[in-house]
Order: sequence, then structure tokens, then C-alpha cells
Amino acid sequence: MEIVHIAAECYPVAKVGGLGDVVGALPKYQNNAGHQVRVVIPHYDTEFINKNEFDTVYSGFVKLGNFNFPFNIQKEKIDILGFELYLVHIPELFDRNEVYGYEDDIERFLSFQMATLDWLNSRSEVPDTIHCHDHHTGLIPFMMKYAYKFEKLRSTPTVITIHNAIYQGQFGFDKLYYLPEFDLSKVTILEWDNKINSLATAIKCATVVSTVSPSFLNEINNFGYGLESLFNQVRHKSRGILNGIDTEVWNPAKDKMLFANYSSKTFENGKQANKVKLCSQFDLDPTKPLFSFIGRLLEEKGADLLPHAAALALSENYKEINILILGSGNTGIENQLSHLVASFKGNYNVFIGYNEALAHQIYAGSDFLLMPSRVEPCGLNQMYAFRYGTIPIVRRTGGLKDTVIDIGDDGNGICHDQPSIEDVCYSIQRGVSLYKDKKSLKNIRKIGMNIDYSWESVCQEYINLYNLKTN
Repeated sequence: MEIVHIAAECYPVAKVGGLGDVVGALPKYQNNAGHQVRVVIPHYDTEFINKNEFDTVYSGFVKLGNFNFPFNIQKEKIDILGFELYLVHIPELFDRNEVYGYEDDIERFLSFQMATLDWLNSRSEVPDTIHCHDHHTGLIPFMMKYAYKFEKLRSTPTVITIHNAIYQGQFGFDKLYYLPEFDLSKVTILEWDNKINSLATAIKCATVVSTVSPSFLNEINNFGYGLESLFNQVRHKSRGILNGIDTEVWNPAKDKMLFANYSSKTFENGKQANKVKLCSQFDLDPTKPLFSFIGRLLEEKGADLLPHAAALALSENYKEINILILGSGNTGIENQLSHLVASFKGNYNVFIGYNEALAHQIYAGSDFLLMPSRVEPCGLNQMYAFRYGTIPIVRRTGGLKDTVIDIGDDGNGICHDQPSIEDVCYSIQRGVSLYKDKKSLKNIRKIGMNIDYSWESVCQEYINLYNLKTN
């Protein structure tokens, strides 16, 4: 089967969050399973792209309203990622350091989608499946069905995977002329809440809709960020498939980013060695339990709770715990977290920014990982934490609900129900109590490290998804 994944991110080429991790891993495992897999993302100005070699395999112009943008399709030469990687190079729109956050993001990602379809349309063979990810690729199923120039692709099945339903790629009908000529009788398909809505359009037009966990699929049917009725309409063609993790990248026994490697048999000494080094780097005490947060500092991740929860937890525990934060996002949250350092020096620290190596080191050196998310469609951090013998402290939502069972129910983590400061602090206190019970702590860590969240166990579910003929 020839599978083409189209996305805005792909680790390690360009990554902002879990989307990048999934698109960098699932195709590799599908390729290993014997399928022909290609991944298409924009050409950004990133370190990976700048240090690797690419061949131009196609050139053209993408017409965006009154503008014509030249583009090239570039293939990475040696398939270093374990699958064929293609970049859509539109210099005027994508030669930038960041993936998102520009005023012309609508123009950028619409041109990316159109250029990708131009290339696929030019090939002698059409793919067996086109797998789109999030709203940045959401207009592809519509254009394949109704744009005249892409008639060749009309019968190709499409999948839209929703990694995050909050961001939907809405824009006004004043930009309708950006789209290639299509059957105007279908224009209402583009509309949701009086705007063109890329995600809603994909949900309507794709052959199959998938979410990144079963619980998230259930949740968005009741609270779907304005799309609840649509999600209910397409429930017959929707599936929730829990993400896996790349166990080659996330392997404490071989991870070159760690200070010391370890396995499920040697984790006690290995984790302690990483903890000592990490605590030394951030002026923390390695004899105390270390609670960490890794991720985007946004309200959806519950990061707005962290400044008050951290201050309260540190005060209530008389500075007998350590808290370490790694992330970036909302500048107000960043400032609040940074200001706490002076008040709790020696027991609290923060690193504002993104650092992949440091993330690996924190997973390895921490005792507990805080995930107080309001929204977590799947969550990969808790899976990474398990893999590294770190116990997740999570709010029961989305994929966190599917993967973390409370220790009170003979489970593998600490769970709470509300995204509140009180719940976070109470869960931290439960973590302190568990940390003192060394036997239980060891057993729960070992259980977590032996859970199989690999893509091998998930890969076939996606192949089955591609074979669905529902509409």
C-alpha cells in the first residue's frame, strides 16, 4: 500500500508538539511493516533541513488568488528517517525559523496544500491513501473531491487525523478566491459558523476521521469546540486510535541524550545518576522528590495553574520537594513561573524555551511528571515518562484517561479530576507519600517501564483504518 502523510510537522525536521512526534514515527513503522510510505511537510529554515541533502523532484507554480508562487518538491536523499521525506519549498512563505505564528499562516498552509496536490496530481500513479493531519491540511480532501484540476485524485481515499480540535484554520470568505477553481455548488461544504473552516471541511469530506485516543473521540462529541454537531454526524466514519511512541528514540537504555543509560532492571541507579546531574544543573537537591512539567505553557495544558500550584506545594511541604519546569508559550505564564525562582531558590527552577535533549534528561531524572491538562487529545509525555520510569500525575481527560490508572486502583500513576490548583497540590502530596514508600515506588516504576506503547502495536490499526470504505 502506498501511503502519503501530509502534515505541518515531522520530528526531527520540524516539531512544535505531539503532531511532530507522531508524523515522525508512525510512517517509519508503517514502512517497516512493508508499506510504501511518504511524508510531505513544508520546507522550513531548520537545522535538520540545512544539514541534510535533498534532490528536487518536481517544480511548479502555485496560484494563490492574484499571486503566483514558485515551488519545488524536494526529496531527502537517503531516507535517513526510515521513510521517504518530501519538502514543499515555497521560499517566499516558508523560509522562516518558526512553524506557526505568522500573520500569513492561512496563505502559507493553503499554498502548501495546493502545491502538494499539484505534485501528487502530476505523478503517473495515485497513492492508495492520503493521510492528512490537523487543519493545516484540512482542505486537501475537499480539493481532491471538487477542484477540477485534481480530478485524477478524486477516488483516492483520505483520512483526517485530529491531533488538536481547538485550532481549526478558520478564515473569511473574502479569501475564497485563493482556492483553485471548483464546483461552486459545493461551496457550503467549506462553511462552518459563517467562515471557511479547514478542520470542519476535512471532517465533512474525508473518507475516514480519526482522533488520537478513544476518550478524545468521545469527549469531542459532547464538547468539540463548536463542532459537536458535526462530530456526531460523522460518528459512523470516526475512529479513536491511541498514539504510540517511537521506542527507538525514547529508550533509556540507548538514549544518547542522557547522562547515564539504564533499563527496567537497572533503573534505580540509572535514574539516580541522571537526577543528580539534572539537579546539579538547576541548583536542586537530588535527595528530594523531583516533580517536573514539560510542554507548552498554555491554558489548554493547565500551565496557568502551575505558578500558584508550585508556590503552594513548595510552601506546604516546607521546601521538601523540587519542582522543575521546561516549556514556552504564554508570556504571562512564562513570567510568573520565572519570578518564582527567587522565592524558592534551591527547590524550584524553570527553563523557558524548547530543548529536546533537556526534555529527555528531565524524563530520566524526574520522579514525577505533572500533566494538569484541560485538553489532552492523546498525550505522549505520559508515555515517555512511563518509558523512563517517571510516574505521571495527570488530570483525567482524553488520552491521559486512556493510559494512566490511579495507584489507588492498583494502577501506574496519580490521577485527579479537576484542572484546579487544589487538585494539583493534593496530587503532589500523594506523590510525596509514594516517594517515601520505596518499595511501592520501585514496583510502580517498573510496571510503567514495561508497558508497551510502541507503534508496532498501533500500526495495524491504521492499516485497517485505511481499508475502511465508509463515507
